[in-house]
Amino acid sequence: MSATVSIHQGKLEGDEQGGLLSFKGIPFAAPPVGERRWGAPEKPASWTGVRDARRFGAVAHQNRVMLSALSAMVIDGEQSENCLTLNVWTPALDGKRRPVMVWIHGGGFTIGASSQALYDGSVLARRGDVVVVTVNYRLGPLGFIRLADVTDGKIPSSGNEGMLDQVAALEWVRDNIAEFGGDPGNVTIFGESAGGMSVGTLLAMPAARGLFHKAIPQSGACHTGAPVARANRTAERVLSKLGVNSGDIAAIRALTPAQLLTGTMLADGKTPDPEFGMAYQPVIDGTHVPRAAIEMVADGSASGVAVMVGSTLEEWKLFSLMDASLHKLDRSGLGARMSRRLTAEAADGVIDSYAKARAQRGESVAPGDLFTAIETDRVFRIPGVRLAQVQPRHDARVYSYLFTWPSPAMGGVLGSCHALELGFVFGTNHIPGMSSFAGTGPAAEKLATQMQDAWLAFAKSGDPSNESTGKWNRYDEVHRSTMVFGANTKLEEAPRDEERRAWEGVPDKIFGSL
Repeated sequence: MSATVSIHQGKLEGDEQGGLLSFKGIPFAAPPVGERRWGAPEKPASWTGVRDARRFGAVAHQNRVMLSALSAMVIDGEQSENCLTLNVWTPALDGKRRPVMVWIHGGGFTIGASSQALYDGSVLARRGDVVVVTVNYRLGPLGFIRLADVTDGKIPSSGNEGMLDQVAALEWVRDNIAEFGGDPGNVTIFGESAGGMSVGTLLAMPAARGLFHKAIPQSGACHTGAPVARANRTAERVLSKLGVNSGDIAAIRALTPAQLLTGTMLADGKTPDPEFGMAYQPVIDGTHVPRAAIEMVADGSASGVAVMVGSTLEEWKLFSLMDASLHKLDRSGLGARMSRRLTAEAADGVIDSYAKARAQRGESVAPGDLFTAIETDRVFRIPGVRLAQVQPRHDARVYSYLFTWPSPAMGGVLGSCHALELGFVFGTNHIPGMSSFAGTGPAAEKLATQMQDAWLAFAKSGDPSNESTGKWNRYDEVHRSTMVFGANTKLEEAPRDEERRAWEGVPDKIFGSL
């Protein structure tokens, strides 16, 4: 069956299935093509008649990656610069003013799409009587390359165009979501990995102020942002690799998306250049992101926003699969790796602390396993902990979680890895391509219920406490209450605190990025 809704731009025709309505591929900004490439998003055009909103829009230009082997994570469909669309799932078009949950997908700021089967919003919308929105944004060299300085302002991109797309999507939600039965005064943003890092950045962005009221950064928070100098070096090297002079504006603008996507790749066109690390990420440009996001949040940029933040226990195990040299790593090599991120003295201290804590719990202290545990915390867990430490100064509604459920895939080598919680949050843990990754059976379904109920309760009231998980205490630096989601979900005080203390005194700039 079809359903029709009128918004500011015109009429939309969506689908109705099982009492739930969905509207897909809705443009929230003008196509960023031609002269609008590398510009801030502009308001979308209106239309006459009824626009078909039964199919997802095009996805942002991106390279294919290994994880596409998981069918639920496949990013298919047409790729286009005209990708600034969003999707809405709602129980009814009745003006009820339901809580709104806006999802920002992950993918290292270079891959991903709102249309991935993993992010189907129907389970959450139906279970919680909420409106779910999933959004696209420009990725990689079309959304996060800073050209303003290297082109002397002739191409004014700040490197934050992808973030500005997210702001534009939230503005669209503010202006239109009431027509879908949503409450523009009760908006929760949530996202994982680069999506969690985006949520953390939005907590700091002046342009996003007031557009959301609650935030759930998953596996990423407020520590990911490139200084201008680094962003400029990336732009220079990308243009150099593409053989384009920074002064040749016509040649830069003539670059195709396919050419741009090779700018941070090796000759085979597939393997990321290891010298780039996480080349594309938000830029601390002094305007859109005035200072490091964690500093701004500490100073009150997200005052009045409730926060629920956390990570998985073994995030880095997903990436360890791609590190062929890790099983050969010895203590000397581990020290050398960590010294590239920290001083040699600080690296030794962190390594020793992790080895001691893990040995006491009977966990592996092999150098490769220590590296995986350290990088899990450096990139993902500790940024979340530090956000949970500073935000209560401005809003007491701060909650922490740790996801510990292990994946049964590949004989269990993935553990509780990066992205594993996503199927449980969305209720897509059982779909083809996810069940073997997430696990099946009564315990898995119980965990999915617990996580959905917690996310929904938080979106409704700013408190994730609910019947299936019980009372969830707020986070503070005395008790560090943390909901541990797993086979035996329970509230714990200061889990793995020995490792957290190992990072005390390490500056914020060390965390959240490669």
